[in-house]
Amino acid sequence: MPNQNSSSFQSNQTTSSSPDFNLSLSERAFAAAGAAFLSALIVNPLDVAKTRLQAQAAGVPYQNLHSTCRFEPNTMLHDTKCFPQYKGTVDVFQKVIHEEGFSRLWRGTNASLALAVPTVGIYMPCYDILRNYMEAYTSQNAPSVTPYVPLVAGSVARSLACVTCYPVELARTRMQAFKDGQHGTKLPGVWKTLVGVVSADTNTNTNTNMKNLNSSFRSFRFLWTGLGAQLSRDVPFSAVCWATLEPVRRRILGMWGGHETCGVGVVVGANFAAGFVAGVVAGASTCPLDVAKTRRQIEKDRVRALRMTTRQTLVEIWRDGGMKGLFTGVGPRVGRTGPSVGIVVSFYEVVKYALHTYTTQD
Repeated sequence: MPNQNSSSFQSNQTTSSSPDFNLSLSERAFAAAGAAFLSALIVNPLDVAKTRLQAQAAGVPYQNLHSTCRFEPNTMLHDTKCFPQYKGTVDVFQKVIHEEGFSRLWRGTNASLALAVPTVGIYMPCYDILRNYMEAYTSQNAPSVTPYVPLVAGSVARSLACVTCYPVELARTRMQAFKDGQHGTKLPGVWKTLVGVVSADTNTNTNTNMKNLNSSFRSFRFLWTGLGAQLSRDVPFSAVCWATLEPVRRRILGMWGGHETCGVGVVVGANFAAGFVAGVVAGASTCPLDVAKTRRQIEKDRVRALRMTTRQTLVEIWRDGGMKGLFTGVGPRVGRTGPSVGIVVSFYEVVKYALHTYTTQD
């Protein structure tokens, strides 16, 4: 028999398998921010490994290692392109720990937290509200469209979160991609990284281009360099993720007899399992777009960074590395997105329930 709290949890669940407690936007944002904080701390080392592998494939060499190099004039970074020195995720961990120290596996964590808390704080509540509203509307007026509601709601919510918080995402990628400084030295934080993006010298060869840049893009446009690639990755990721998560969550809960017989623990477990599966599927399917996003964010030539499109970037990645190039870092990416989505979704539902219980007792 489920206890009284479990019954309260069940009675507030909607057809989307996610409980609707009629919480305020600020309460939903608080629940999402807590979930994002926990997830960012746990999975950051995998994010570092993924970014280092993708940066290496783009031509950013691992320092302090001797390797044979060849010059690639047509690569994304117009820089020295070295044969791979990172051999995989475990090799990244070993080299980072040995050369830079164990704490460097959490390089960019401040940026991750500064990004994850507001991003998920916008993303999850907006998804929740949009999904509930759209499901209520379509169930009455267009039932055949209702199964596609999670896909649309997830895409819209993610777009809003991405545009709002993008500069911090740019800083995080650059902080994780480059090994600047020696062991024991203090590396630039989020603010200094963003200042460097705005004030960095360009490698263009003509004074005309420099003059045009200085006059046209002084209004911090560079802080949104690669936003198109970010949206090209995150919107499909969110669409695939929620379109997978909702039916999987319903199926798992159905295996336990439906909402009426499920306790709180089962509902939390169902959310984590569904989130994990959805994160793996979405992370793997959008990996080429993630590689393109990383390449555009670490591009050093400012003129090229502004003119390059996601499609052109994908073509260059294919030309340089084929299918393997498009799926560079897929292992740590999937290893990160699976538990990350599972943690965020399950923790979010727990905190929502706790807030609901606290407010109703008052």
